[in-house]
Amino acid sequence: MPVDITWWGHATCTVEDSGVRLLTDPLFARRLAHLRRRRGALPPPEAAVADVVLVSHLHADHLHLPSLGRLAPGTRLVVPRGARRAVPGLARLAGLRGLVVTETALGEEVRVADGVRVRAVSARHDGRRLPFGPHLAPALGYVVLGAARTYFAGDTGLFDTMAEEVGPVDVALLPVGGWGPYLGPGHLDAARAARAVARLAPAAAVPVHYGTYWPVGLDAVRPHEFHAPGEEFERHARQQAPKVTVRVPGHGERVRLP
Repeated sequence: MPVDITWWGHATCTVEDSGVRLLTDPLFARRLAHLRRRRGALPPPEAAVADVVLVSHLHADHLHLPSLGRLAPGTRLVVPRGARRAVPGLARLAGLRGLVVTETALGEEVRVADGVRVRAVSARHDGRRLPFGPHLAPALGYVVLGAARTYFAGDTGLFDTMAEEVGPVDVALLPVGGWGPYLGPGHLDAARAARAVARLAPAAAVPVHYGTYWPVGLDAVRPHEFHAPGEEFERHARQQAPKVTVRVPGHGERVRLP
């Protein structure tokens, strides 16, 4: 059975596997602090329809409370262990909206439906809610184990044991950019993401986390870092992992992967 991926922008994707809809790091805002959505229409209401939501880490562009507030009552959230303590608004929102929060940690599996599980895997990224203060919850990636094995990396840098720690996957959703002209440690750019694909050796890969949000007033600063990462990733992956099928969807586009 194939898996369907819809990219809504940034790190937000709908993964459809075995009749289950999983939504990753939902961010439906036109503006977030100093960031403005510069490409792609705001996702339609159906983007918030999900059986399970996977939150990779606590940064506000990945754990965005107003976007989580659009979820239907009863939606299950899978978050890093410690998220409720680190972000008190998450517990309040869950209570108000009737969301079911499941905290998980590296190596643990969460059964989300008959025949579909989610396994938490390593990410090399600063997962704190703010860029200072204590580490109360780790940054994670997730592997959706259904008819296919789909790896959502969240935010991560490249690390030597990535393939070993993530395990075999069929589809890889990899961040290839960011939301500003420079990427700090703990991120993948297009070239490093292609190296990750070469190590992971999935059947298919989809670039995400680029070309959506950009700081207000910095439109002319390194604009290629906003526009180019998806196509650059495809070019690098063609050279480094020629057997991997790369799909570069537009915002709101759904792709079917074998």
